[in-house]
Amino acid sequence: MTKKSGLRATASAVVFALTASTAMADDVEVLHWWTSGGEAAAVGVLKDDLETKGVGWKDMPVAGGGGGDAMTVLRARVVAGDAPTAAQMLGFDIKDWASTTGKLGNLNAVAEKEGWDAVVPPALQEFSKHDGNWIAAPVNVHSTNWVWISKSALDAAGGKAPETWDELITVLDAMRANGITPLAHGGQAWQDATIFDAVVLGIGADFYKAAFIDMDEDALGGAQMVEAFDRMATLRTYVDDNFSGRDWNLASAMVIEGTAGMQMMGDWAKGEFLKAGQVPGEDFVCIRFPGTQGKVTFNSDQFVMFDQGGASEAQMAMAASVMNPTFQSAFNVVKGSVPARTDVSDAAFDDCGKKGMADFAEANAAGGLYGSMAHGHANPAAVKNAIYDVVTAHFNGEYDSATAAEELVNAVLAAQ
Repeated sequence: MTKKSGLRATASAVVFALTASTAMADDVEVLHWWTSGGEAAAVGVLKDDLETKGVGWKDMPVAGGGGGDAMTVLRARVVAGDAPTAAQMLGFDIKDWASTTGKLGNLNAVAEKEGWDAVVPPALQEFSKHDGNWIAAPVNVHSTNWVWISKSALDAAGGKAPETWDELITVLDAMRANGITPLAHGGQAWQDATIFDAVVLGIGADFYKAAFIDMDEDALGGAQMVEAFDRMATLRTYVDDNFSGRDWNLASAMVIEGTAGMQMMGDWAKGEFLKAGQVPGEDFVCIRFPGTQGKVTFNSDQFVMFDQGGASEAQMAMAASVMNPTFQSAFNVVKGSVPARTDVSDAAFDDCGKKGMADFAEANAAGGLYGSMAHGHANPAAVKNAIYDVVTAHFNGEYDSATAAEELVNAVLAAQ
């Protein structure tokens, strides 16, 4: 056999093997809202991993960082009898779909085979299981109480990262005096609520739990909540006039480009900084929102599989890929989040990633881990959306702080 004919034979064998592999496993159509640069890169890690298993990826992205638009599209698909094979979901949305539709697939076979119970923290299993059955595969854990700061802007403002509320205001004032927008923000309800999450946690963890998890009326309408709204009003003064409707990744770009000093956003923002070639500690600084070190508000992106007359080979392959330790490291390094498994090494993570993993472990051990209100892990969607409405109305000047606290009580009671 000649060298050329040998190469042709080898190529033919490869094509045949790939074709056979593809034929053995169905494609997965995946609905998600990971559409920014950093998020798209993270999705690519999962797509590439599945391709090695002969599973094709049919992409169905729905823009909108909070996932609300994606859930609207998903409901329409399911009602029309055209559910995707898999969908990204968060927290109480998973619970709602499981309890009201009965359309989510059972992942027990792969979960039991690979020992998910032993490596997924109970706080995540609360959303991954329904009636004791695994119905979702958690791909990551995001924490929402982060601040991302331009290193050059911080140096120009004195160089010390703020640890308290008063120190935060001092830094923001210095940034404004230096001629840049102190706080990059996008005026969307979920972004307003993300900041509010951190502000409330910064006032006190017991207060956060009472207000957003227990939905205690005294906490929702009391003096501490008025103080939280006062702090939100103060932060509003550091935002530029063009913030309304701005996507979160465009706010990140303001910090990356040096036109703004900091952004208060979950750790998915780190993916934007990395995508832009920035290095933690050199180009940007990551800190917990002042007053929240040792405490973490979290959300977890999970993939549910829709029951299509029984679990398909492709669905099980995707669930296994999502939970593979090697993939969990590779994906979360790119995404900015931390692994959903407790047994993944932090060796591949940068300084912010290592801090995120250490903070999560510390909070989990000390009872300082709280589901994020802003991201659907503290209360059902109806309550979350009611809180959104009040927070955004106040942030846009429709209520003073005392009125906002009163309206918050009314809104939550009406939504329950």
